[in-house]
Amino acid sequence: MELINYKNKADGFTPIRLTNHEFNRLSVFIENKYGIRMPISKKSMLQGRLQKRLKALNISDFKTYNDYLFSVEGLSNELSNMIDEVSTNKTDFFREKIHFDFLTSDGLKQYLNDNRKNNLSVWSAACSSGEEPYSISITLNEYKAIHRNIDFQILGTDISNKMISFAQKGIYGMDKASAIPQNLLKKYFLRGKNQYTNKVKVKDILKNNVVFKDFNLLSANYHKAGKHDIIFCRNVLIYFDQNLQYRVLRNLCQQLRPGGYLFLGHTESIIGFSLPLIQVKPSIFIRTA
Repeated sequence: MELINYKNKADGFTPIRLTNHEFNRLSVFIENKYGIRMPISKKSMLQGRLQKRLKALNISDFKTYNDYLFSVEGLSNELSNMIDEVSTNKTDFFREKIHFDFLTSDGLKQYLNDNRKNNLSVWSAACSSGEEPYSISITLNEYKAIHRNIDFQILGTDISNKMISFAQKGIYGMDKASAIPQNLLKKYFLRGKNQYTNKVKVKDILKNNVVFKDFNLLSANYHKAGKHDIIFCRNVLIYFDQNLQYRVLRNLCQQLRPGGYLFLGHTESIIGFSLPLIQVKPSIFIRTA
C-alpha cells in the first residue's frame, strides 16, 4: 500500500473528514465483529478517535485507511489498533460497590458452603484496564484472611490488547486509587517514586491470582474461557442490540457453574430472555441447575 503525506496546517493538525460512505464501511464491520453499535450519531466520535491512527500510518483520508484496514495486511497489523481506539474503557476500582459487598457479606459463604468448595474460578469479562479483576482479587484476599482459607483464580479478558497490556502492568494514577479504602491501598499497592510519582502499583499478592487474555464476547470460542463460579460482565451489554445481548448471556451461562453468580451492570437486565438465571439482588443472578 502506498501511503500519502498526512495533512497539516501551519498552526497544527487539520482533522480529516470521515464521509458517510466510509463511516458505514467501518460501522457495519465494527458492529458485526464486536457488537458495538455505531449509529450515524457516533460518526464524529469515530472520526475523532481514529485521527491518530491515520496520523501514525501517514494516511491522508479515510478511504485509504479503510482499504488498508480491510486488506490482509491491515486485518493482521491494524485491526487491534483500530479497536483499541474505538472501544470504551470506562472503569474504576470497586465500581458498583454493592456487588463486592454482596460477596463479602453472604454470597461467598453461601456458595462455598452449598457446593462444599475451597477454590473459586472468577471471570472478569470486558475487564478494560484491570481495575475490576484487581478489585475482585482484593475482595477474595480479604475474605480469605478473615473467614477461611480458599484458593482462587481470576481471568480478566478484553477485546483491546492495549487495555490488556495496561492491566498486566498494574500501574494506576492516584486519581484511580482514590476509590480504594486507605487500609487496602496500603496493604495491596506500592507507592511510586521518581517517574512514577503520583502513581501506585499493584502488589504481587494481587497479581499472582490474576491472568489477563484478549477475548471477544462475540466469539464462538467460549470454551477457551473455561468454567467459572463467578462471572462479572458489567456495563458491556448496553453496547449490544437485543439479539447480541441474548447470545452473549446464553454463552456466559454455559460457562457459569450451577449455583454460581453472574454480575451485570446496574442498567442491564435479562428481562425477556429465556435463561437459567434467578435474580437474587438487583443486577446479581444465580445460575440454576
